[in-house]
Amino acid sequence: QVQVVESGGGLVQPGGSLRLSCAASGSIFAFNYMGWYRQAPGKQRELVAIINSGNMITYGDSVKGRFSISKDKDKYTVDLQMDNLKPEDTAVYYCKLSLDFGLGPQRQYNYWGQGTQVTVSS
Repeated sequence: QVQVVESGGGLVQPGGSLRLSCAASGSIFAFNYMGWYRQAPGKQRELVAIINSGNMITYGDSVKGRFSISKDKDKYTVDLQMDNLKPEDTAVYYCKLSLDFGLGPQRQYNYWGQGTQVTVSS
């Protein structure tokens, strides 16, 4: 029904750049927000960047000033431009789509992509 697909991960050297893409498709109603989380080995999943229905953007503290999220105006697609990458950015990056019908937690739905590996190493 709802599909979330990421692409663009890979291996880069410190200081390099990558651009991740995510596309959501299917029966998407009550759009809440969409964006990126990441999870490194031994760590909990953390916020990278999300953009909500009002185009308000929230960045995780560790990526502010280096990463930039953008969303297509008319489609449920988001890109994550990652610049000045650091080894600590190494993680699996997951795209998330959140739907919220405004009726409480029982009417909130989250959809996750399969994840894409980003490795920053020299």
